[in-house]
Amino acid sequence: MLLTLKPDHKKHVLFLAEQSAPVLQDFCKLALDYLQKGPNVKVYNAAAQKLNVEVDVIRNSVEGLVNLVLESCKHKLNAENFRDSVVALGFTEEKEAILSKLYSVKKDEVSDALEEIGFKSTSYHDMEWRFEVQTASRSLLKQVAPLITLDLSLKNPDNADAVEHVLLQTDPTNLLHLTQQLEEALQESHSQHTRRISKAIK
Repeated sequence: MLLTLKPDHKKHVLFLAEQSAPVLQDFCKLALDYLQKGPNVKVYNAAAQKLNVEVDVIRNSVEGLVNLVLESCKHKLNAENFRDSVVALGFTEEKEAILSKLYSVKKDEVSDALEEIGFKSTSYHDMEWRFEVQTASRSLLKQVAPLITLDLSLKNPDNADAVEHVLLQTDPTNLLHLTQQLEEALQESHSQHTRRISKAIK
């Protein structure tokens, strides 16, 4: 099968078809860096000056290359189908070989990530909590840290009627650390890089 790209995506990829093989290799390195660390604006600025184009052209081309790999993994293209799809886009055999190497290097890793994202795990439904503390005791020789008991209710998307209860107990210090970690995760989920990756794999 041949991969069919959206017009905007195809436009960004076709810019790469017009570049020389060494330049395409550099873009493949940028795509690998994007998948591992996110966009590198400083490098994009340098590349834009070198090619005498706008920075957005560089960024869009890198994201287009990343999306090419993602879409190919989503459609589970084998090496032959990927090669035919790239050639159909207008890449020469030399440039096709460069892109095929990128695909072969990242195919398994990206495919595993897509499977994990597509896995339907249990999700948060409700939570009840109780604050517990021992107020007084003759035998108590030291201060007691209060405990918070949490009852998390989780639902499975495949069975909406089934509710799983998970009981947790922690002290205020650990609870504060947990909430801080959750806040950081929420902020990361709203980052520009995460939104771009999420948009690309939908």
